[in-house]
Amino acid sequence: MEVFPIHAGGPLWAAKDEGAWSIPKGEFTDEDPLEAAQREFREETGHSISGVFQPLDPIKQAGGKVVYAWAIEGDCDADAIQSNTFKMQWPPHSGQWKTFPETDRAAWFSLAQAREKILKSQKPLLDQRQQMLRL
Repeated sequence: MEVFPIHAGGPLWAAKDEGAWSIPKGEFTDEDPLEAAQREFREETGHSISGVFQPLDPIKQAGGKVVYAWAIEGDCDADAIQSNTFKMQWPPHSGQWKTFPETDRAAWFSLAQAREKILKSQKPLLDQRQQMLRL
């Protein structure tokens, strides 16, 4: 079993690897959480996903953001991701605005590898998935 985390794009995350990967996620308000997750996955990877979505218990990240996640069996080419972009002033206070991909890369990792790569606050999602596989 493998998981498919993404690595945040932009200069703030460029030199970070271990503890810097994440599940594709984003903000939503009135949207159904599963529809929001599918939309965010598409926006951050360029791939659509469908199938049987197994819900995981929501987690709260260190910054207070509540993350809803699902496990699903699927396949996509990590080397072929195409992410949406964002603009930020870079270097800071320079007056220069640059565009960066929201996701600069994605990869397939074993659960053990993903534990090293994923944000600390998202590790409980991996624990839940591993528990689901044991049942």
